[in-house]
Amino acid sequence: MAPSQNGTVIYKEHPTGYPVLRKTVVHDESQTLDLDNAPLQGGILTKVLVLSINPYLRHKMQAKNPLNPLVSIRALKDFGVGVVLRSDNPKTKAGDHVYGMFRDKRSSRVTPSKSCVIENKEGIPWSAYVSVCGISGQTTHHGLTEFAKPVLKNGHVAFVTAASGTPAPCRRPARQINRTEAAGSDAKVEFVRSLGTDVVFNYKATSTMEVLKREGPINIYWDNIGGESLEAALEYAAHNAHFLICGMILTYDTKEPYNVKNLQNLLWCESMFHGFLGGWLMAKYDKELYGTFPALVASGKF
Repeated sequence: MAPSQNGTVIYKEHPTGYPVLRKTVVHDESQTLDLDNAPLQGGILTKVLVLSINPYLRHKMQAKNPLNPLVSIRALKDFGVGVVLRSDNPKTKAGDHVYGMFRDKRSSRVTPSKSCVIENKEGIPWSAYVSVCGISGQTTHHGLTEFAKPVLKNGHVAFVTAASGTPAPCRRPARQINRTEAAGSDAKVEFVRSLGTDVVFNYKATSTMEVLKREGPINIYWDNIGGESLEAALEYAAHNAHFLICGMILTYDTKEPYNVKNLQNLLWCESMFHGFLGGWLMAKYDKELYGTFPALVASGKF
């Protein structure tokens, strides 16, 4: 077969402020790939079905990012699901579906050690494997299991800064706690409240500081926002509170960081700060997640 077009999303230049379509990233149809003869060297060739667009990519777009920054004129790379077209690895065969890191291309070569076969016996949409059963769900499940479950007690208060990404039910730890979540619209407030969350508020219309003053002190803080929300959580943290920090998206697109003014409260409350990325906990907790989450999605509970 002659080489075919292999559409690719290229990272073109570092943005200042928000990324701009067709300037920060562009869609390139000039690349080609011979699907029948491209060398695999022990890997697999996949047709990419779905890709996630994760906020961590914005952090990697910073020109002065010292930790594995994106390089211009290369394809973006993120978590996705693909179907195997050809395999040069005995653990994977044509027709298998795999989850892992993919270049943002129509077809992509993948290293088997950086992917896993998905059986999907439940028949849920493949898109679920890049959201609730993918990196969003992995980050939530693995982070809570590693850092929150060991310290949770009945009556504890948990504050989640954004009711986005993984649905609120995924954030319910094993023990009953009172949960407070922030949402960005009245419609989302009603949706999250319908899931059983005790206190939900629209952070655009209500002061986070006032809510935590009324509902706190908080024992568990789940943060992917940063800024004033983090400041409010520090102000109304319980003794020995645990802060789970998996993102600070508020300042990803700003020139200057938000300077939190009350970090000394970490000392006075003897709190624990856990900054983490979901990837390093996958080997420890993925088996548990894949053994439970797909069935919950199929049943409508997630």
